[in-house]
Amino acid sequence: MRFLTLIAPWRAEPAKRPPKRRTRAKNGAKPRRGRRGPDWRFRRRAAASALGALILGGLIGLWSNGWIDRQAGRAWQSALNATAKAGLRVEDILVEGRGLTVRSQILETLNLDRGDPILGFDPHGAKEMLERLPWVREAEVVRRLPNVVFVRLAERAPLALWQSNGKLTVIDSRGEIVQGAPPEAFASLPLLVGENVPRHALKLISLLDSEPDLRPRVAAAVLVRGRRWNVRLDGGIDVRLPESDPRAAWAQLAQMQREHGVLERDVIAIDLRMPDRLVVRTAPGAKPNRGKPGDGEET
Repeated sequence: MRFLTLIAPWRAEPAKRPPKRRTRAKNGAKPRRGRRGPDWRFRRRAAASALGALILGGLIGLWSNGWIDRQAGRAWQSALNATAKAGLRVEDILVEGRGLTVRSQILETLNLDRGDPILGFDPHGAKEMLERLPWVREAEVVRRLPNVVFVRLAERAPLALWQSNGKLTVIDSRGEIVQGAPPEAFASLPLLVGENVPRHALKLISLLDSEPDLRPRVAAAVLVRGRRWNVRLDGGIDVRLPESDPRAAWAQLAQMQREHGVLERDVIAIDLRMPDRLVVRTAPGAKPNRGKPGDGEET
């Protein structure tokens, strides 16, 4: 019996490929895969960045040439005009406390016209501007809706005229110079002469006011070496006050005037600097009035 041997055609077995080794980057990071085709994500990001830069550049250009400010200003003005049409507009300005401040200066400073939108008015800015006026020490400015602007002023009180280096200025009750106040308008105020007068002026005026009979007769006063005063009375009488306790010396002169009428005589100077005696100097050729102390000659 014959055996039929079937021999299948020989096929070479494919060679086994060695397994791919997975390599890791340093620090355990996964290796990058090779790029295939265009990176659309990168391109989209680049396009968005370019568009943002273009928009930002346009905004900067509009801002630099003032276009944005103009548009915002127009929108704000339109809104204010709408509020004015609704009744929120300036119809009246009330001012309280005005004495020396000129009315036209206040109106010019406020810069308001009837019918202006009251919400567009800046009270804080107006307060600062009013306090720059010569006689305004402090100002209060408020809006009283719907249509009134109210102003309250606290003015300075004129105290005296100060003469220094041939220049006249007005000083107030706080010893401050009133800038811009015309001295010729305050000729009735006492004239104070000397250096550093504003610092001592209030104390002197208080001293002079302590004797109402003598106060109207005061024409001027000179500060001597910054320590004491010589007071000039009407008729050209010089009264020399002491450095220490000048108020007592001034009261002594007032008593002398009440009892002896010393200022009604031919007196040119009265020296009160010595506490134990009073020296009266009369004009040359004046006849002494005997029988009353201090009359006619130095004593």
